[in-house]
Amino acid sequence: MTLFDALILGALEGVSEFLPISSTGHLILASHLLGLEQTATHKAFEVSIQLGSILAVLFLYTQRLLQDKMLWLKIAIAFIPAGALGFLFYKQIKALFGVETVSIMLIAGGVVFLLFEYLRHDKPINTGKELRELSFKQAFTIGIFQSLSMIPGTSRSGATLIGGLLMGLNRKSAAEFSFLLAIPTMIIATAYDLLKHRNEMVVDDYFMLSVAFVTAFVFALATVKLFVAFVSRHTFVPFGIYRIVVGIIFFYFIASIPA
Repeated sequence: MTLFDALILGALEGVSEFLPISSTGHLILASHLLGLEQTATHKAFEVSIQLGSILAVLFLYTQRLLQDKMLWLKIAIAFIPAGALGFLFYKQIKALFGVETVSIMLIAGGVVFLLFEYLRHDKPINTGKELRELSFKQAFTIGIFQSLSMIPGTSRSGATLIGGLLMGLNRKSAAEFSFLLAIPTMIIATAYDLLKHRNEMVVDDYFMLSVAFVTAFVFALATVKLFVAFVSRHTFVPFGIYRIVVGIIFFYFIASIPA
């Protein structure tokens, strides 16, 4: 991996982590284009740089979290489904990481977004409950939606956004809960992956990891602010179209090329 590769992957992670387009999927596809083999070490790298994006959320929402202790409990409850499934089926989930799976799930997720918005086309853009009105049961249900994102290309952000909207949250609140739920999910996933692959990471990897980490943090700061403003006034249709187009392009022109 070169410095250029680390910068590209870090920027892509920072931008895509909180957009409903699958950051993991985009990292896999970008790595394929850059000629980076999906080894166990590289997979751990892709997961680890997501921590830079998560720290951006902590930076932006620290005051909110300190003021609302019940919110922490809701986040913890929502984390349970993905945490349990990730621990039990770690090897099976890792085996799914590949360009073909990502391409298919990008397309499928895009179709879901378009159908979801079509069924809600007669509702005002940002109606619904505030985050403080979310019940513990509803938080757990959103966590179940998050667990669907373990399939690469599904999008953790997209799954939790739809889950939040189905639980009655307005778009802004659904987006913010999705951001906050990423904190325990990605921190624990990162720590677990680094622990599993601690003997495979060489010194050079840690330098590239640091570069990508900082880049992801900077890009995520801007993306979170812009996305909250966007979803307060617009639907997810553009993201649905984007997912389908990108999924088709990679399915036909990349997935068939031997890695």
